[in-house]
Amino acid sequence: MSTKTSTAPAAAAKIVEDYFGDPIRMLLSWIDPVSEQLAAALHDGGLTRARLDSLIEPYALRTLDLPNVPVYGAGFIAAIDLLSDAHSHLAWWQGAERRRLVLASQSVNKEHIDYSELEWYRIPMSTGAPHVAGPYVDYLCSDEYTITVAVPATADGAQLGVAGLDLLVSEVERELTPRFAALGQQVTLTNGLGRVVVSTNPRSATGDTVRGSRLADLPRISCAGVALDVIVEDL
Repeated sequence: MSTKTSTAPAAAAKIVEDYFGDPIRMLLSWIDPVSEQLAAALHDGGLTRARLDSLIEPYALRTLDLPNVPVYGAGFIAAIDLLSDAHSHLAWWQGAERRRLVLASQSVNKEHIDYSELEWYRIPMSTGAPHVAGPYVDYLCSDEYTITVAVPATADGAQLGVAGLDLLVSEVERELTPRFAALGQQVTLTNGLGRVVVSTNPRSATGDTVRGSRLADLPRISCAGVALDVIVEDL
């Protein structure tokens, strides 16, 4: 085995860890103060959608300005029945205009969405750890293939929701493909279920599954802290 081949998997994993590490660290940088402010608001007599939005907005806008990573949307998703005036709520800003997402203006059904079983909410809430979810078509926000990075919020043992940010897969592909290509190997990034996020191999498209394919027989290298894997093939 050549040196290039033997080192490429570790190098590919390091590219992924570095790329997603900044978004995770950004969310972690504000999840504790937000949790404290949410707990104080709840103690003072309840938390409304308007109060949550005003509290989260500066953090969301700061996250949208994260350098070197093209964040499409950011904000906070309240735990189910946390708020006094809504069953569920996304305090969310997105797009080049940095506009607040108003689900009710898009669809009556979206206003009352139960996101409790969606991966980007369910897993960080159940594990208490950051999670990278996707790729999936985000029918709530962008209607595009999306990756969501989410970090859970707790205070005094109570679950408050998750802080999150969205990355469009098209932008992640634009950022990571040349870095993978520079390794001189075919690199495929997959989620934990074996679904392709991005790949330098033209035969592997976003959303494809590696199950039953030639990639299923190749080693999958875990990327520390981001719940993603890389598969490296010879050219």
